[in-house]
Amino acid sequence: MARHLITSAIPYINGIKHLGNLVGSQLPADLFARYQRGRGNEVLFLCATDEHGTPAELAAAKAGKPVAEYCAEMHEVQAKIAEGFRLSFDHFGRSSSDANHKLTQHFAGRLADAGLIREVSETQMYSHADGRFLPDRYIEGTCPNCGFDSARGDQCDNCTKQLDPVDLINPHSTISGSTELEMRETKHLYLCQSQMKDQLEQWIDTREGWPVLTTSIAKKWLNDGDGLQDRGITRDLDWGIPVKKGDQDWDGMEGKVFYVWFDAPIEYIACGQEWVDAGKGTDWERWWRTDKGADDVTYTQFMGKDNVPFHTLSFPATILGSGEPWKLVDYIKSFNYLNYDGGQFSTSRGRGVFMDQALDILPADYWRWWLLSHAPESSDSEFTWDNFQASVNKDLADVLGNFVSRVTKFCRSKFGEEVPAGGDELPVDQAFIDQLEANIRAYEQFMEDKEVRKAAGALRAIWVMGNEYLQEAAPWSTFKEDPEKAAGQVRFALNLIPLYAVLSAPFIPDAADKLLEAMKVDAQWPGSAADAVKRLPAGHAFAVPDNLFGKISDDQREEWQERFAGTRD
Repeated sequence: MARHLITSAIPYINGIKHLGNLVGSQLPADLFARYQRGRGNEVLFLCATDEHGTPAELAAAKAGKPVAEYCAEMHEVQAKIAEGFRLSFDHFGRSSSDANHKLTQHFAGRLADAGLIREVSETQMYSHADGRFLPDRYIEGTCPNCGFDSARGDQCDNCTKQLDPVDLINPHSTISGSTELEMRETKHLYLCQSQMKDQLEQWIDTREGWPVLTTSIAKKWLNDGDGLQDRGITRDLDWGIPVKKGDQDWDGMEGKVFYVWFDAPIEYIACGQEWVDAGKGTDWERWWRTDKGADDVTYTQFMGKDNVPFHTLSFPATILGSGEPWKLVDYIKSFNYLNYDGGQFSTSRGRGVFMDQALDILPADYWRWWLLSHAPESSDSEFTWDNFQASVNKDLADVLGNFVSRVTKFCRSKFGEEVPAGGDELPVDQAFIDQLEANIRAYEQFMEDKEVRKAAGALRAIWVMGNEYLQEAAPWSTFKEDPEKAAGQVRFALNLIPLYAVLSAPFIPDAADKLLEAMKVDAQWPGSAADAVKRLPAGHAFAVPDNLFGKISDDQREEWQERFAGTRD
């Protein structure tokens, strides 16, 4: 049994995420976790809410609530929505947990002892209107590199360039909007990433088969311009993990907290301890420490491209720099952006479909199928209502749903609700079985390789084979002349249903569960195709399932297109 540790980039606490956020990390991570569990492997799938930093403070202030109260409430909201999308986390933690406080402070102490943290006196933006220092995300302006007019003080989301607030053109406070900003002196801690450049590059070069998107971003940060830069790990904020050196106070750092980018990835590890503390597991260290058994774990991370620099460089620098035997990531699956109907999703303008809204209008499987089968892997992709309607109606309703409905209803009408006896044991030629075998193994390989769209295409091809068989065999016509032969054809077609259920479960888990329940079997990953299509013996009882997928009408499509064009309340 292989062991797979899987983490998704942890979503910010500041509100409900849109579908682009979902498909960029959590959903494909869930796909991979479900697939590995289906193959009988041991999986620990962790995620959490990212609760520190300025987004949390800003959102709490807007909601008129203390930040701790706001974060607790939004964690519950995000956990419920994740459950609605059937995201199968073994634990959904919180970066504000005691476990993450202690572990973050521990790492800081180890890095300091290794000479990898330095104290810097620097000037930082101070807002007279707000009466405080402004951390990077409290400052926005125009990117000097690409001209994007909403670049933040730490990074431009458009071109991914690392920035400092003073680099921005026409900066302003995101709290008050004031441009009355001045630079004042303050002290902060920096992680000496530059000292680790060669070690990080050598480590990245040992990673096998990483997506070009992942490695190209990492190499760009390592080598462009002046190369990898040291990075501030503290901020002048009230909300966050207090700066300590292990369990000791840090002279000169009183009243400061660790910068969110430093503590957030450490939450992946802390989340393992939270999993144990919640009574869900018994030994988190066997997943995270190579001296405690994690040397045989395969660790895969899923994230959008904007998170790649922190996961390929800064978080590995933290782990390597600690000198302790922590498990490092084996594979980083990164995604481009999903755009919305000719533009971008916009939280501020309410443009696009947000996760709670999506579940209000259609069940999770509809969204899971479209998002995964159109995942933005090699380039940005775009959600359009026309494409969504066509994909749902054709793939889910016409191909999979129609096949199941035709077979089970015809069998009930002619043979009753049990698998009929009679006819040939396998009423198909060897070429059909060979093709089914090839398609199943291609699907497995694409899933192992985390090629999400190709896996969806291979799965759809397997569904299509069932419809093509029905069209060619036409048991409703055969029955008129040769009921025995028709019985064999129907039995074969019925046997495709549990096969489809098991293979489809990572993509559309609710539909898969309905199919397994209707066919009265448990989930069993197929061995050979020839054996899989003989799993249900004659006389095996089944039930006709309810309609799996309803079609999206033109009226619905037009209504939703108008509703989600903007102005989310």
